[in-house]
Amino acid sequence: MRPRSDSTHRLVTEAWSTQPSVPVDEYTDIYGNPVKRLVMPEGSLVLTYDAVVAVPDEPDADASLAPQAPVEEVPGDLLHFTLPSRYCLSDQLMDTAWELFGQSPPGGARVQAVCDWVHANIQFQHGASNPLTTALDVFQNRKGVCRDLAHLAVTFCRALNIPARYVFGYLPDLYVPPDPDPMDFAAWMEVWLGDRWWTFDPRNNARRVGRVLIGRGRDALDVAMVTTFGAASFRSMKVWADVATEAA
Repeated sequence: MRPRSDSTHRLVTEAWSTQPSVPVDEYTDIYGNPVKRLVMPEGSLVLTYDAVVAVPDEPDADASLAPQAPVEEVPGDLLHFTLPSRYCLSDQLMDTAWELFGQSPPGGARVQAVCDWVHANIQFQHGASNPLTTALDVFQNRKGVCRDLAHLAVTFCRALNIPARYVFGYLPDLYVPPDPDPMDFAAWMEVWLGDRWWTFDPRNNARRVGRVLIGRGRDALDVAMVTTFGAASFRSMKVWADVATEAA
């Protein structure tokens, strides 16, 4: 739940608590994501995190003209973002990706073509997927949540030899009509074009203001909101991301 420290946002204040109080160990995983680790007591456990974050008052950078590097020029430490992963089965959708997008101009235009297709052809529907749903399932069923749309777009990009990674975080309704549904964590993707990572959002298919990045990885398995070892039931979750008042 804690935002990363290496994105465009700036963490101003934060507060973390557990009810009942339990010791918490903190570490950084192999992808640079901040992680809290604890032993759950028997019974109910409530985790609460609040933060004030300053975000740039501008949309995601425009990647439409960003070039695509040949595979031989992709940095070696990024090549694993071109390979299949647990949810992003790019090997199984390789032929489909080239049939759909092989005629599009390489680079930012090709990635945008991927996002356009996913946004237009995959219905956003709460409850349409489960923890076992892969990008191939999403492609076949034509529905899912933002996590699933991001997985499918990442999969297509990797099949097209474009390094892509799954990211998730908070996305407040800044400069857009408020979503009437309860707020949730948001998922999008970052792709390597030219010599840097760029943000693309197949769920909203728009350059948005106010993204607060929590985690990056190959897919949602690497950046699960909660990972449990042993018997535990997830009862409820509430996510909010609103404009802070001056008093905050």
